[in-house]
Amino acid sequence: MAVSIIVAATENNMIGGNNQLPWRLPDDMKRFKAITTGHTVIMGRKTYDSMGKALPNRRNIIISRDAALKIEGCETANSLEDALRLSANEKEVFVIGGGQIYKQAWDKADKLYLTRVHTEKEGDTFIPEIRADEWIEESSEFHPADDKHPYACSFIIYKKK
Repeated sequence: MAVSIIVAATENNMIGGNNQLPWRLPDDMKRFKAITTGHTVIMGRKTYDSMGKALPNRRNIIISRDAALKIEGCETANSLEDALRLSANEKEVFVIGGGQIYKQAWDKADKLYLTRVHTEKEGDTFIPEIRADEWIEESSEFHPADDKHPYACSFIIYKKK
């Protein structure tokens, strides 16, 4: 099983604030949907709460310390390791947040699908640094800002060295 992280982060690696995405980038959301549809997505409970529902056409696994937690349309796990065990027969699973789950998955991940938002913003949630001695860039595609996208961004795929 390949473990992939998919995330949008600013130049200073900020991914959110107050359990919210600090931008709306329709092309990034289309990319996220195209990449994750038909696969298992693993997320923390706060990330699930920020979305408010299970993502359609995906197997949703929510990580929570609350062993009694039941969420319609989702499976639950008490740790990232438990979520990965539930997904052991999958070809590729996607870790989709939040900050603590990304940190736990960082060293386990084989691939990183990054939307680099070309700005720096303040927030309270960050991803780890993407280090050249750990990751190699496979592809990068630049998207300029426009009337629907307040920030330019790049879609970058890294693989673990």
